[in-house]
Amino acid sequence: MAEMETIKQQMPAAPVPEAWVRTELARDPARPYPMDYIEALFTDFSEIHGDRAFGDDAAMTCGMARFQGTPVLVIGNLKGRTLKDRVTRRFGSPEPEGYRKALRAMKIAEKFGRPVFTFLDLAGAFPGIGAEERGQGEAIARNLMEMNRLRVPTLATITGEGGSGGALALAVADRVLMLENAIYSVISPEGCASIMWKDASKKQQAAAALKYTAKDTKALGCVDDVIGEPEGGTQADPGKAFTLVSRSLKKHFNEIKGMPIDELLEKRYQKFRNMAQFYTTA
Repeated sequence: MAEMETIKQQMPAAPVPEAWVRTELARDPARPYPMDYIEALFTDFSEIHGDRAFGDDAAMTCGMARFQGTPVLVIGNLKGRTLKDRVTRRFGSPEPEGYRKALRAMKIAEKFGRPVFTFLDLAGAFPGIGAEERGQGEAIARNLMEMNRLRVPTLATITGEGGSGGALALAVADRVLMLENAIYSVISPEGCASIMWKDASKKQQAAAALKYTAKDTKALGCVDDVIGEPEGGTQADPGKAFTLVSRSLKKHFNEIKGMPIDELLEKRYQKFRNMAQFYTTA
């Protein structure tokens, strides 16, 4: 038995999958959060509060602003920097009223013809009992439906974690952009490992299997473009990261803002309708 343990200790450690390296970068607490991008890239931000049904979710912010002079609506989840803020904001995971607040703001933007920009960095929607009682699933599903037919240009940017339906509820957009070290997945690697192998410690193996890095999701057609990051990630040079994101947003916004709305809606529908289709050839 002792000999086996000695052999195991002498065996070289398995290399860490690239997907897990990027996962740790995406989760780095020093990484800029959605509100940091909103403050850096937009001017005249005027916040909208409340869902007019239950309350004002502290994990979600939205408001009117200007992007390089153009009036727009901007939405993002809030994670908080201090422990107190993180607990108050549930580490960035919105409850139903957060999604309903975002949808209320999007309908206002649609009424006045303002494009919608969303920024996402969340592990998923909040899974608490109260959230389920107040219709978490219905709130997410309604956002998916309404964003799909919103009659204004829409752009979504995944800056860190893009987790499950909680992220997708704000990412049914004409252009979905993703930072180089961000991840976008239906489930966390820990959750996947717990289900598939009954062992959360196999999270690195799950990360590699999920194909949720920016490169993988771009190849699968789930995102439209990957935004490069400074060496070491956005946390290493936030100013340069803001510049890179601003350039990408400007490029994609210019490509879609003049498109006839019916054509825009049809392209949006077809993009999401054709995702995850696989063909077998002889």
